[in-house]
Amino acid sequence: MRRFSPEVPWRLDPSVTFLNHGSFGACPLPVLAYQRSLVDELEAGPVAFLDTTFEERLDAARHAVARFLNADPNGLVFVQNATAGVTTVLRSLRLQAGDELLTTDHEYNATLNGLAEVARAAGAKVVPVRLPVEIVSNDQVVAAFHEASTSRTKFALVSHITSPTATILPIEAIVRELEARGIDTLVDAAHAPGQIPVDVDALGAAYWTGNGHKWLCGPKGSAVLHVRADRRDRVRPLVISHGWNDVRSDRPGLWREFDWTGTPDPTPALALPMAISIRGGLHADGWSGVMAANHDLVVEGRRVIAEALGVSRPVPPSLHGSMAIIRLPMAATDEAAMVLKAVLKEEDRIEVPITPFPVPAARRHPSDPPDAIVVRISGQLYNDREDYVRLADALPRRIRSVA
Repeated sequence: MRRFSPEVPWRLDPSVTFLNHGSFGACPLPVLAYQRSLVDELEAGPVAFLDTTFEERLDAARHAVARFLNADPNGLVFVQNATAGVTTVLRSLRLQAGDELLTTDHEYNATLNGLAEVARAAGAKVVPVRLPVEIVSNDQVVAAFHEASTSRTKFALVSHITSPTATILPIEAIVRELEARGIDTLVDAAHAPGQIPVDVDALGAAYWTGNGHKWLCGPKGSAVLHVRADRRDRVRPLVISHGWNDVRSDRPGLWREFDWTGTPDPTPALALPMAISIRGGLHADGWSGVMAANHDLVVEGRRVIAEALGVSRPVPPSLHGSMAIIRLPMAATDEAAMVLKAVLKEEDRIEVPITPFPVPAARRHPSDPPDAIVVRISGQLYNDREDYVRLADALPRRIRSVA
């Protein structure tokens, strides 16, 4: 671990081999210090901060994030996390009974729950695109979407990078395929910003949401939602506040409604540009260097672990960003995954997700076991090769102990 060098300033427990940046991120100390200074300023003068300078500060942060994402700032608003962004869009859909909503079996459980709930309320149907746990080509994914969509398909929820399987989906081709059929797509880009290059405008999806606290290393509570121009009059925030009847013409409608949804803590959003600047500055080649270094590290880590376990690596490196999975050679049960994760954490001081696929068990028939158990590794600037060697040494014996 290199986390305590002056160049890589994270506050992570030095006794833990931390290979799970993907779940909740980790915020560098200078970013946390800047956020704390904003909190101090807010509490020293709440009215001045929130009544006088709030909009100006938020607009500056919005434009900085929009530049990084190449997104139209007029369609960009801050939300608490990508799940909130997804839920916001889902609650704004105009669905009818019999409509079909497309998604994949690699999606995040929380967003699948949201999709299931709006479908239930409208009498619509969720149609899962079935993909193997280890995806081997982009064509395989696009073909599956083509086959699953019908004349009744009205909407699709698709991850750019899947959470349970750490796979980069061919989102540009998926959006094109669906848009050609008149199907709006919501891109769940929770893991994309900071892990791979993002160009929201070029993608052209109706809706896009991404986290700031994961791979941008911003504070918890920083995320954005982007709505394409022709869909902006359809989307409302989850909390309706003063912006609903704000008649000012000098601010876009989305800003008026989303920027104030009750007394906020705006500091995570305001600190996000600082996180983008600081983390990009941790590599001589800037953000492209950060992404390449993390990708190369996790690909090497995957090789080390797979060789120690004697398993193949069918997923091409190009389909992984700063995360990767390895399919574990063990009986696939929910209990085994839970026990193995706990043993690695408690006995070996290794923090890494061990999950069944599909996940969770509630999405399968009670008599159906999972298809596989996978370990998902992350690569971040505070990691080094020895972290993966440590996991590779521990996994074979720990798998035997829980078999």
